[in-house]
Amino acid sequence: MKATALSLGTLLIAGCTATLYADQLQPLHGNCSIAPSTQADRVEFRLEQGTCKDGGHCNTNNDEMPLSNFTGFTLADLKRDGARLDAALVAEAGKLTCSGTVHDLILSGDFTFVPDQAFVTRMQQMGLSDFDSEKLEAYTLFHIETAWIQSLQSAGVTDIDADNIIALCIFKVDAPFVKDMAGLGFAHLPAEKLIAFKIHGVNADEVKQYRAMGYQPTADELIQMRIFKITPEFIHHMQDRGLNNLTVAKLVQIRIFKLAD
Repeated sequence: MKATALSLGTLLIAGCTATLYADQLQPLHGNCSIAPSTQADRVEFRLEQGTCKDGGHCNTNNDEMPLSNFTGFTLADLKRDGARLDAALVAEAGKLTCSGTVHDLILSGDFTFVPDQAFVTRMQQMGLSDFDSEKLEAYTLFHIETAWIQSLQSAGVTDIDADNIIALCIFKVDAPFVKDMAGLGFAHLPAEKLIAFKIHGVNADEVKQYRAMGYQPTADELIQMRIFKITPEFIHHMQDRGLNNLTVAKLVQIRIFKLAD
């Protein structure tokens, strides 16, 4: 009886969770446009959603995207003035369709984004939650895939959540980079730390050079060294001036107070 009650309780919880996400994952609507880019294999893609008090659009996305991301039209179609087109952007997180009319090489019209509940279910199975239609729309634009997230988790990345996934993608945090850092002693780093590594240009080759010079910087010190340009060349320059065995903190102070000038 207890096992049966537990199973029923689990099913009820799962059902309630699915219903909750079904309520949150509603289609999104707005205005869209697609125009040729200066690069032959890309297009300028603009989305506008919601109206602010001043009459402008509160949520605007304007970016260049690969033409290959879309189905339903070609660049030649943008030369057919008056043509009605349905350009679709399909990804694991959902489908975005821009439907409109071509005028002066620009497809303008309305978009509909339909989130994919199955994607959310897969993400939940990976321990991730707190999704809504806006996040799934962003995942679709950036082609976020569960296989990539799984590869990061398998490589040891911790604290991945629904909010930092986009930053991980933008700054190109991938499994090979994570494994390179882990091989240098920086294993199981949180997502935010790896994003900071990428933002500031922390890389395996430079870490190896620091190690060869006798330094054992922490993850935070590596970020500091990049921010204040404590490069291997700068350390050599200090050593040439007779300043040996300087700590990372001292090297940072030298940069901050411009004592090397």
